[in-house]
Amino acid sequence: MLANELDDVDRRILNILQLDASHTNAELAELVHVSPPTCLRRVKYMNEGGIIERQVAIVSPDKVGARLTAIVEITLDVQAAERMAEFEQHVAAEAAVLQCYRVAPGPDFVLIVQVADMPAYHALAHRLFATRTNVRNVKAYFSTFRSKFETRIAV
Repeated sequence: MLANELDDVDRRILNILQLDASHTNAELAELVHVSPPTCLRRVKYMNEGGIIERQVAIVSPDKVGARLTAIVEITLDVQAAERMAEFEQHVAAEAAVLQCYRVAPGPDFVLIVQVADMPAYHALAHRLFATRTNVRNVKAYFSTFRSKFETRIAV
């Protein structure tokens, strides 16, 4: 399913689900002004088509003891496709790595990391970066205040 295949009803469904995915199908149908079977069919179609990747609960990092956010730039020594994929697999296995992006120009990767504190970050950095022979450079930025955090994509 492609974005240009979405109609106004699909877009309304997506916008509401991105704000609160806990609505029942009946509630969602009422909010977007369609019948419950129509709403269910459209949500199922968007799930199967990959428009909706998954539905999750967003947890407050402070409330669960993950108070330190780090934005980490990684540059590899060798950028061959298999070495890049190897690094991605390595960091994907780490629960504290919330996001991993290949980027250009500049570093090879940017990671978003959420940990309890600086000692936890140091342990993670040692595990993920210092012991890897292909990691040339690591540059970390530590969040002092989060003024905005959104998961919603305008559709």
